Amino acid sequence: MGSVPEFTEDGLLPAGDYKVSLEELWESVLVLGPADKSDYPHWDGLWRRHLVDNLEILVRQLWQVGVTEIFIDGSFAEDKDHPNDIDGYFVCELMRLASGELQRELNLLDPNKIWTWDPGTRRPYRGYPKRQLP
Repeated sequence: MGSVPEFTEDGLLPAGDYKVSLEELWESVLVLGPADKSDYPHWDGLWRRHLVDNLEILVRQLWQVGVTEIFIDGSFAEDKDHPNDIDGYFVCELMRLASGELQRELNLLDPNKIWTWDPGTRRPYRGYPKRQLP
C-alpha cells in the first residue's frame, strides 16, 4: 500500500490521494501525530484512534456491498489536535444510490440502521456546530 506523509507548514497533507490500509491509517501521522511532538502538545491520538475505529465499521460495511473507492478528508486530514469527525465520500453507481438500493443493503448490515443521505435526518449533536447524520 502506501503511507501518509507529514503535514505541510500550513498544517495540511501535501496535495494528492494516499492509498492506505486501515492498519496503515492507524499507524499514520493522522492518528499518531506529527514526528515533532513539541509543536503538538495537545494532539489527541486516542480520540483520533476512536474516529478510525468507527470509520472501520463503516468501511467494512461498504466493502461488503462492493464499494471499494473510499476517501476520507476534512479536519481529520489536517494537523488539528482534536477534529470533530472524519469527513468522507465513496464512489458508487449513481442508480444504485438514487434507487435506495445501496442504502437498503448497508442498513441490512448495520444494526443501528445509520445509513441515510436524507438531509432531514440531520440532528443537532452536543459539541458540534453543524447538524450530523445519525
